[in-house]
Amino acid sequence: MTGTTAHLTANGSGPDAGGTGHGDGPGDPAGRRTAGRRLSPRGLAWLVWRQHRLVLGVLLAGSAAAAVWGAVLRGRMAGFIDAHHLAGCSLISLVPRCEGTQEAVGAFRAAYHSSLQLAELGLVLLPALIGVFLGAPLIARELEAGTHQLVLTQSVGPLRWLAAKLALPALVVLAATSGLSAVFAWLWQVGGDEVSGSYWYSTLGFGSLGPIPVAYALLGLAVGTLTGLLLRRTVASMALTLAAMIVLQSAFHLLRPYLMPVTTTEFGRDAATRAPDDSWVLGEGHTTRSGARLSAEDMGCRPDGDYAACLREHEVTGRFLDQHPVAHHWPLAWIEAGLVLAVAAALTAVAFRVMRRRHG
Repeated sequence: MTGTTAHLTANGSGPDAGGTGHGDGPGDPAGRRTAGRRLSPRGLAWLVWRQHRLVLGVLLAGSAAAAVWGAVLRGRMAGFIDAHHLAGCSLISLVPRCEGTQEAVGAFRAAYHSSLQLAELGLVLLPALIGVFLGAPLIARELEAGTHQLVLTQSVGPLRWLAAKLALPALVVLAATSGLSAVFAWLWQVGGDEVSGSYWYSTLGFGSLGPIPVAYALLGLAVGTLTGLLLRRTVASMALTLAAMIVLQSAFHLLRPYLMPVTTTEFGRDAATRAPDDSWVLGEGHTTRSGARLSAEDMGCRPDGDYAACLREHEVTGRFLDQHPVAHHWPLAWIEAGLVLAVAAALTAVAFRVMRRRHG
C-alpha cells in the first residue's frame, strides 16, 4: 500500500483529488484510479493471494498431483479386478460366481489395500491440516505482527477485510477438496467395499467419500480463522485448531449412527442371521417373550454349554439385527455434511462479530 491509499475514501477519491502531488499531476484521474483499485475487492483478493500464495499453491498443486495418482491407481485396480473377475466379491462371499476367487481377492488386497487406505487417511486428515496451516495463520499472523493496522487505516473496513481474507482461501479449499472427493469417489467405484475390505461405513471410508471431506475442510478453515482472531498468536492458534478439529470430528463420528433411524430385521430364535457385506451392523441379539432385547453378553449363554437351555431360561423367542444398509450411505453423508457446514457458518458468523466488536 502507498501513502496515497490511506487518504482515499471508499470510492477512490479524497481530499487530494484536486492534485497535491499524489498523482501524476493536477487532477490526475489515472493516478487516483490506480490507487483506488488497490482497495477494490480485486485488489484485496490479490493481496490475500500474495500473502498466502505458498500454502494455497501447495494445496492446489498437491490436489492436482493426488488426483493424477488416484486416476493411475484406479486404472490399475480396474485392470486387476477385470482380469480376475472380482467385481462384488469378498474373501468370504455367498455369491456363486465368486466361488474360488478368495486367493485373487487376497492378492488384490495385498497389492492395493494400503494405497486405498492412504488415500482415505489423506482426505480425513486434510481438513485439520487446512485449519492448522491455512485457517489459523490467516488472521493470527497479521494480528500478531500488527500488519493489520496498515490495512485497516485504508478505506477498507474490518469486516470487508475479513471477508476478503476468508473468501479466496474458501474458494481454493472448496475447489481442491471437491476435486479430490470426486476423484476418490471415482476410485471407490472400482475397488471400494467388498473387494478391498474397506467399507463405506468405516471411519476412513465414510470420512473420505462424497460431501464429507469438503464440509470438514471448510469447517477447518472456519475453526482456524476464529481461533486466530481470538488468540492473536499464530503457534497457539495452530495448536488449538488441531485440538478443536480432533474434538469436532470425533464428536460427529459418535453422532453418525444416530443421524437416521436404523433398519431392524427380526428372525426366528434358531435362524442364522447374516447381514450383507456392505451393511453397517450396529447391534444384534435376542428378543424375549416380554419384548426385551438382549445381547449375547447380557445373557451369558456359552456355545459350549447347554445353549438351548440358556435360551429357554431367558424366554428367548427370536433374534434381531440393527443395521444401516448401503442405501443409507448418501443420506447419512449429506445430513452430516449439512450439520458440519452449519457449524462452520456459525463459527464464521462469530468471527465477524468478534472482528466488529474489536475493530469497529
